[in-house]
Amino acid sequence: MPRARLHAAPDAPVEPGAAVRFREHLLKRSRRVPLQYLTGVQEFWSLEFEVTPAVLIPRPETEGLVETFLDLRATDTKLHAVEAPVVLDVGTGSGCLAVAVACEIPAARVFASDVSEEALEVARRNAARHGVADRIVFLRGDLLAPFGPAGAPPADVILTNPPYIGDAEAPGLPPEVRDHEPRRALFAGSDPLAVHRRLAHETRPHLKSGGWLIAEIGAGQEGALRLLYDGILDFHLEQFRPDIAGIPRVLVARAV
Repeated sequence: MPRARLHAAPDAPVEPGAAVRFREHLLKRSRRVPLQYLTGVQEFWSLEFEVTPAVLIPRPETEGLVETFLDLRATDTKLHAVEAPVVLDVGTGSGCLAVAVACEIPAARVFASDVSEEALEVARRNAARHGVADRIVFLRGDLLAPFGPAGAPPADVILTNPPYIGDAEAPGLPPEVRDHEPRRALFAGSDPLAVHRRLAHETRPHLKSGGWLIAEIGAGQEGALRLLYDGILDFHLEQFRPDIAGIPRVLVARAV
């Protein structure tokens, strides 16, 4: 129940079935199952999203991708002039980015991909929950593969929160993350930047000239990504935007 209701009626009796479910949830939480998987919901961009073990739990840091997109739409003359921007969400998971964009920009044409059909089912339910299911096309496949050659038109903006954790980092992660969230949404393999390298080399054909790539990065990856994009002729690395702790977490690159 909502916290306010709990405070308003602290003496309300607990139904026997609810008591049993509470004890079951308490046992799972003691085993470090994330709370969001027990309640089945997580807030993102002031919207409530369904989450299951098939999808990554949306984090506040990822809201920085939506903020960056809206800031660019307000400041970039070319993007601002596009009434119905084409937006690709690569690795949509719960659909939080695609749904947030569709809610913020009703005219946007949003396409979202994920390699997991289970994740796409969750994303579709979240799109329906917020009334934007008819404005998001969900496609199954690895990274950008579902968008070409006819999956989606060239995009004005590509948003992505790709896997960027190296396998060697796993022992240092909280059990909630390491043992319960989907590994392929978190881990990039032995090279933490493996997926970012693919995005840097594979994204350009899916972007209009002057289009934007907005991607979440891991803490401490800024320097390596600067070197990576320095060697790519058809992208200009514009900036890294920090999270609320001042750590660079959002890469912003423009297609040349």
